[in-house]
Amino acid sequence: MTTEAHQRTTASRTGDGLAVPFAITGTGIHIPPAVVTNEDLTRTTQRSGDWITARTGIHERRRLAPDLATSDMCTAAARPALEAAQVSPSGLDAIIVASYTNDQPMPSTSLIVKNAIGASRAMALDVSQAACASGIHAVLLAAHLLQNPSITTILVIGADCASRVTRPGDRTAGVFFGDAAAAAVLTRTRTPGAGLLAYDIGSQLSYAVQIPAGGSRLPTSPDTLAAGTHYVSMDGPAVWESATTRLPESIANATRHAGLAPQDIDHYFLHQANINILDAARNRLGIAADRVPITLDRLGNTGAAGVFTALHQTASAGGLRPGHTYVMSAIGAGFHWGTLCLRQGSDGSPA
Repeated sequence: MTTEAHQRTTASRTGDGLAVPFAITGTGIHIPPAVVTNEDLTRTTQRSGDWITARTGIHERRRLAPDLATSDMCTAAARPALEAAQVSPSGLDAIIVASYTNDQPMPSTSLIVKNAIGASRAMALDVSQAACASGIHAVLLAAHLLQNPSITTILVIGADCASRVTRPGDRTAGVFFGDAAAAAVLTRTRTPGAGLLAYDIGSQLSYAVQIPAGGSRLPTSPDTLAAGTHYVSMDGPAVWESATTRLPESIANATRHAGLAPQDIDHYFLHQANINILDAARNRLGIAADRVPITLDRLGNTGAAGVFTALHQTASAGGLRPGHTYVMSAIGAGFHWGTLCLRQGSDGSPA
């Protein structure tokens, strides 16, 4: 098995965006109450709290209770998002869950969430294999589904419970990851020019971040459990190189396709992986710090939830206003990366 394939694939949308406009009409979040501080981790990772903060920008992260699962976080994030959007579960046409830590291989986590919130007529869709970038794929999928005249309202949830796939005491992955879920309701609107303006999606095969065991190539067995290959492994330098290269490239491509410069964008909802990665991308593009909300300092890297936690922080405070442009961008294991450039609509009235 090769470490990396040298062939990169990309896909971009140019022009005036999708024909049917839409808006984000509500957001929600669920943060587990259990807090793990950097000082807590010094006892298991032998990393100092100052070292963790300097390398990551993270001060604390959350851990899901042992008797709960990813779907429980999704359900808890979905309810306030629906309330904010003034949408009943029965009004949903689709639920898309982005997560690489599904409750179990089958049935699907989105179907479990659908049942839990009573969204009786919604399609249930899961997006998982892009890991931390799955949220970008999920919103892109939702944007295209909304072009169908029979679909007006979609709930998109990003959620990951990385604590379940992180080896205890891991000195790399162990300091980064936190558990959380966040959700957004996307609704058709009558606002011309709202919704998806452009996107840039790319990928390049790499095993620098992986969970080797548990699939068809290496099924779970006593040997894999003993070796710990059902836990995530991460090559930190490879992640740094890919993230600091791909994220600014992708953002520049998407904004250019939308006919905008990076400095024109009002808000950047970026993958909450590492403050140094975000600062490197921001500085390379000349983006002001106040346009890039940060949640990783208190939540850690929450995987597919990260871009949605940043979105919720701004939207719930009334900062995402009609006409504002915003970018959602992330990179995940694989590597997959992607950027969406969008404009917020003035209302959520179905077209």
